[in-house]
Amino acid sequence: MALRGLTGLGLLVLGLFATPAMAFKEKEFVQPVLEDPAKGTQADFSATQIAYDPETGLAVASGDVRIGYGPYVLNASRVTFNEATGEFEANGRVELREPNGNILEAETLALRDKFREGFAVHLRALLTNDVVIKAEYAERQEGNITIFENASYTACKNCETKSGAPLWELATDQTTHDQAEKMLYHVKPRLKIAGKTVFGLPSFSHPDPSVKRKTGWLRPDVKRSNAFGVGVVTPYFWAPDPSYDVTLRPMITTKQGLLLDAEWRQRLANGQYSVRGMGLYELDDDATEADSRWRGAIEAKGEFELSEHWTAEFDGTLVSDRDFLDDYDFEGGSVLKSEAQVTGLWDRNYVNAKALHYRSLSDGVLQERLPTALPYVSGEHYLANNLLGGDLSVNWSSYVISRDVSYSPFSEVQHGTSQMRAHAEMRWKSQYISDAGMVMTPFARMRADIYSTDNVPDPTVIGGVRSSETTSRFLPAAGFDLRYPWISSHGFGQSIISPVIQVIAATDETDAEKIGNEDAITLNFDHSSLFLEDRFTGYDRFEGGTRANVGFTATLLGWEGGFLRASAGESFHLAGKNSFAAGSGLDGSKSDLVGSLTYSPSEALTLSYEIRAEEDLSAINRQSAFLSLTFDRFATNIGYLNIAAEPAYGRNRDEEWFDADARVGLSEGWFLFGGLRYDIENSNLDKRSVGVEFDCDCMNFKLAYSAERAADEVETDHRITASIDLATLGGTKAAIGF
Repeated sequence: MALRGLTGLGLLVLGLFATPAMAFKEKEFVQPVLEDPAKGTQADFSATQIAYDPETGLAVASGDVRIGYGPYVLNASRVTFNEATGEFEANGRVELREPNGNILEAETLALRDKFREGFAVHLRALLTNDVVIKAEYAERQEGNITIFENASYTACKNCETKSGAPLWELATDQTTHDQAEKMLYHVKPRLKIAGKTVFGLPSFSHPDPSVKRKTGWLRPDVKRSNAFGVGVVTPYFWAPDPSYDVTLRPMITTKQGLLLDAEWRQRLANGQYSVRGMGLYELDDDATEADSRWRGAIEAKGEFELSEHWTAEFDGTLVSDRDFLDDYDFEGGSVLKSEAQVTGLWDRNYVNAKALHYRSLSDGVLQERLPTALPYVSGEHYLANNLLGGDLSVNWSSYVISRDVSYSPFSEVQHGTSQMRAHAEMRWKSQYISDAGMVMTPFARMRADIYSTDNVPDPTVIGGVRSSETTSRFLPAAGFDLRYPWISSHGFGQSIISPVIQVIAATDETDAEKIGNEDAITLNFDHSSLFLEDRFTGYDRFEGGTRANVGFTATLLGWEGGFLRASAGESFHLAGKNSFAAGSGLDGSKSDLVGSLTYSPSEALTLSYEIRAEEDLSAINRQSAFLSLTFDRFATNIGYLNIAAEPAYGRNRDEEWFDADARVGLSEGWFLFGGLRYDIENSNLDKRSVGVEFDCDCMNFKLAYSAERAADEVETDHRITASIDLATLGGTKAAIGF
């Protein structure tokens, strides 16, 4: 029917050119309702005046005419019905409201064949995703073919040129929508920006927006690098079956010839997986430092639901050499991680088993130092919900790690050539709240570890290593956490102040010098970790001895919004052996002071500061400051970080840097943005960017320059990036590195 057929114009909304998804959030496109009203559906009819001529069989309704047919509503100033042919013709202020919310306006609308066919003159369609489509003439044929003459399409609701025209629109001499094939065929499609044609084709066809995937060419890309010169990528998507597809991304380069790139994706009944292979034979071996001209990589990933409670995942990459991904502008980073894992989750139980492998992609990371973990399993189980008023649980883990050399990139961290660990910990925890509001949380745990190690460095012998050893240890701990929140109301707002006292007693950590530290290397002691029961990040180290952690948290909440939040505290080692080394802030009988302050009077301003300092404030060992400011057309984020070296915890040198970014509104949707990061410790500007952007409700355009040098790299990566996105149509992006 024509009421249904006219919705074919709405299917111009998405995918007029095969492009990737939009960079900004899209409004949802509500698909047109294509089903006929149920058989026998009667039309509801009302009008100010009705005249009927029995000789001609014509009925003319005028005034406020309203016709309802199933979920469709037609409003017009005048409607003529031909009883002999069954044709309707509406004139004047014609408006057709569809059940999905679309509104179609026309000067003339004709319907026939029980609403299956018809035409409209000077059509204007207002779709639910803020798209406006105009056509001088639209005709519905055979129930599934709609032809639009001199049509235009735009998603610009508020963005207009000085003449009042939309910022951009897609114009065609003729567009045919074949609903049976789900295809759109355009004659002379032209993309106009600010009234000027910037792109056009003699003809063009593509799937309509109801199609999620269909065989065809995708948007080409242009790349540039010193390794391959200029490269043109011409992607082709092949979807022979609903359950699998293939994407071919061959790249023709000026220096190295053809790079082949193919990806297979398949969805199964219980999951999905993909495999991608890239490779080439290099024509110019002087442009890269690879040992072989045959270079490439294979990527594979997948996830599967094995049962109601068990899932499996894998994500891995094999490369011919460490520079391939970077040379040909694929994502890689400095270290490539491949892993496979199985996870179980049921009731209050969790089990995970994984295998991990690391591959160096950087000159600054030696491959022989990187480990392989096979297997690495862990789990947690809750055994009782109300044992002595608390919960009883057990967690456990085990790993086998190996590497080629017993060398650590961290000067005071021990790594052997291999290490096996089995760990189990039983834990009890409860909570009591007094009538006065005091919160008491007692806890206790018993931990058991066993290690088998090879070639762990011996700190007592210069250059010495320990031969194969087996080490076991039992590590009990118990303590309590006491908090007493005070809540008060004031003229400016509400305050919540809570002093905190925590006491923990544990046996001394034993045999630490015999065990390689694989999972507890990093340690960032600050206000957020002050009240952790064990401040190590893994189980290869254990915080022993008796200590007390004391501090407070305070929050002021304004009645009109805004807040001020502060916290501060200190840790005291009371007895036993201290597990922490110099530089941690926890190695003495009294820890460093830690604190934080955050002030936000409104959403426009946030200022925060964190500090870790010697107790006598003679030195600051860690501090950071952050400012976020937004007002009118200006927004900025400014950060500063200063961290003293902690060789025993993976930080071999002092770090001090400053970074900032800003965005300034110029006029009428134009913005200038930029950012930088300055390494104060090394007097090096290691990141910088600047660019211009145009942004409105239907279009985003960016042109930017960036330069970045990683800490372990010598050369700086310079890049120019340009992108344009049109709401509902998609966009394109080009990046050139040099």
